Amino acid sequence: MIASLFDAFAPPEDGYAGTWVGRAWGPGDLGGPCVVLVRPDGIYNVSRHVATVSALLELPDPVAFLHTLPADQRLGSVEDLLRNSDPARRDQSWPWLLAPIDLQAIKAAGVTFASSLLERVVEEQAKGNPAAADAVRAALVAQIGVDLSKVKPGSEEAQSLRAALVQRGLWSQYLEVGIGPDAEVFTKAQPGSAVGYGATIGLHPKSVWNNPEPEIVLAVSSAGRIVGATLGNDVNLRDFEGRSALLLSKAKDNNASTAIGPFLRLFDDTFTLDDVRATDIALRVEGRDGYEVEGVSSMSRISRDPEELVGETLNRSHQYPDGVVLFLGTMFVPTKEREGGGGGFTHKEGDVVTIRAAKLGTLVNRVGRSDAAPEWTFGTRALMANLAARGLIDAAVCPALRR
Repeated sequence: MIASLFDAFAPPEDGYAGTWVGRAWGPGDLGGPCVVLVRPDGIYNVSRHVATVSALLELPDPVAFLHTLPADQRLGSVEDLLRNSDPARRDQSWPWLLAPIDLQAIKAAGVTFASSLLERVVEEQAKGNPAAADAVRAALVAQIGVDLSKVKPGSEEAQSLRAALVQRGLWSQYLEVGIGPDAEVFTKAQPGSAVGYGATIGLHPKSVWNNPEPEIVLAVSSAGRIVGATLGNDVNLRDFEGRSALLLSKAKDNNASTAIGPFLRLFDDTFTLDDVRATDIALRVEGRDGYEVEGVSSMSRISRDPEELVGETLNRSHQYPDGVVLFLGTMFVPTKEREGGGGGFTHKEGDVVTIRAAKLGTLVNRVGRSDAAPEWTFGTRALMANLAARGLIDAAVCPALRR
């Protein structure tokens, strides 16, 4: 059993080469959230140069801007802050990590992989009952009779398959967004509400069938420019959404139900969108009961390209003036039996969830309940008041104004 969350951490394969940013809570004289620059030799507070990550990503060239900043306010080593981000071992007098975003809208694309598409239909037909899942899954595989991963969404082949499934009474709202012309993009959480590395992730206390969703999260400017990527856990309640798609908001958006981090890696000559397209995201869940499950989600098998998903999120019909982060979906839905009875996987309190990608590092969180996790009280108004009190709201909110 993992004693410290840092025991599950592994750094990016190339260390912290490239351009990495994040956020940390600075106690004492720092007095609040800080934008930080992550380097191999440590984590540096750059808040006096740029007060929010949102403002940084709006610059024409955020990477070039960061390279002009002095590294003169070191908060500690990367390991120091990672270790202090475990609430069970935290020293409140030292900095700890927050989610590496602030004012951006938090959106998610759903049903973007064929394997997870099938599981969404299982949830729907099982009516949120985990005990019925195995039988429903087997029947669907037999009846659909086609490898959905080979069907391009919106294509003529997809339309023909749709017509055949309708005729056989097998059509589903999930198949509609999985192979139909329009992607599912929903609001995952409110701006500022995501938790970061080490934080407790929350499950609704009424949920009895749920799972982690390991995903790549893209950071996108208000102009629609994809500027970087990080890791995320789109915590999901299978029973709520299975009972009714109209319960999606309750299945997805609860206190501490969105984890992002540990850091945001910006696109530069060491890391590009093509690296995202080739990324494998590994998941491991370890329970206090000795239960373990592992899996991999391969971005190479996504049904819609990341640029297409961003285009369906931010466009002439829908703008995000503070930028947006977009979860890209997962192909991995754990079904390994935990307690028998055909229910497959569901979380228990105390589970440690580890999400890792070679070029993005590791996001580690411990599972709890949303009604027991720390309440989210530090919203946009509190952030602005805090930055103003620290003398950081002026040109630092938008560094371009100083030029």
